[in-house]
Amino acid sequence: MLNKKNKLMLLASAGALTLAAAGVAQASTLEETRNRGAVQCGVSDGLPGFSAPDDEGEWQGLDVDVCRAVAAAVFGDAEAVRYVSLNAVERFTALQSGEVDVLSRNTTWTTTRDTTLGLNFTGVTFYDGIGFMIHTEMGIDSAQELDGAAICVQSGTTTELNVADYFRANGMEFDPIVFDTSEQTVGGYEAGRCDVLTSDTSQLAALRIQLSDPDASKILPEIISKEPLGPVVRQGDDQWFNIVKWSLFAMLNAEEMGITSDNVDEMLESEDPDIARLLGQDGNYGEGMGLSADWAYQIVKQVGNYGESFERNVGMDSPLEIERGLNALWTDGGIQYAPPIR
Repeated sequence: MLNKKNKLMLLASAGALTLAAAGVAQASTLEETRNRGAVQCGVSDGLPGFSAPDDEGEWQGLDVDVCRAVAAAVFGDAEAVRYVSLNAVERFTALQSGEVDVLSRNTTWTTTRDTTLGLNFTGVTFYDGIGFMIHTEMGIDSAQELDGAAICVQSGTTTELNVADYFRANGMEFDPIVFDTSEQTVGGYEAGRCDVLTSDTSQLAALRIQLSDPDASKILPEIISKEPLGPVVRQGDDQWFNIVKWSLFAMLNAEEMGITSDNVDEMLESEDPDIARLLGQDGNYGEGMGLSADWAYQIVKQVGNYGESFERNVGMDSPLEIERGLNALWTDGGIQYAPPIR
C-alpha cells in the first residue's frame, strides 16, 4: 500500500503531466492553422472601416488587415483567412473555445479581460475613446448637457461601465437603452428610442455614415475614456501570441522605415540594416516563431504598412475620414510605436 507521502507525490506528478499535456495541446495553434489552411479570424458583425464585407462580400477593414497580416506571415497568402462574425457578447467565448484563432474586433484592452479570461492582448491597432452621438435637432454641443438623456448602448462592452462612471462623476443621470448588437443599437437610435448613441468614437463615425441622414446627427467633442483596441489570442500558446503580436509590429515598423506595398521590392536592396532585418535579408527573425525569413516582407507586400491600412480603411482616404491623432507614429506626434526587429 502507498503511504500518504507517496500518494501525494503521485498526485503531484499526475497533475504536472496533465498541465504539461494541456500546454502541448494549447501550443498547437500554428500547427492547427496550417493543417486547416486558413486563419480563423473573429471580427465584428459589420463595422465599416474596421471589419465589414464590401459589395462583393469581401471582408475589409483595419481589424481585417491584422488577420490578413497574420495569414501572410504564416502562409505567404494574405487571403488565407476565414472570417467569423461575432457580436460583443459572444466574442470572448468564441476565442476561448477555439472557434477562432485570433479575435480582431474593436476590443478594448482592460485589466479584467487581460487577467481573468485566459486571454492575451497582442498590441493596440487603434487608440480610441468613448464618445456620444446625438440628433442635431437637440441643439446641444456638450456631453455636459446630457443630464436625463435616454442613451442607446450595446451590452457586453466597456461602454456601459464608462458611461455610468461619467454620469455619476458629473452628478448627472441617464436612462440606458441596452441592445445586444451594434446593428440593433444604431437601429434603436435611428428609430428614436433614445436621444443619444454612445460607443467608441471610431465606431460612432462608422455608424454615422450608415444612417439614412448622416447630417442629422453629430458627434459631441468629449472623449470620456481610454479605449486601446487590439487583437486578442488565447493564453498558453506563446508561439501564436508572438506571431500575432509581431505581425502588427511589422506593419508599424515598416511605416516608420518608409517601406510600403509599392516600394517593398526595391527596399530588398537597401543597405539600411534595420530594413534588411525586417525584410529577411539579414538573418531570419521569423525562425523563433516557426515562420520563414520573409514573413514581414509578405505582410508589407500583400497588406501594406500600418499607415497604408489606416488611411484606406478609416483615415482621410476612407468615408470615415478619421485623422491619425494618437494613432500617428511616435515620430509624427502620435503614440504608435513598435519594438525593433533585431
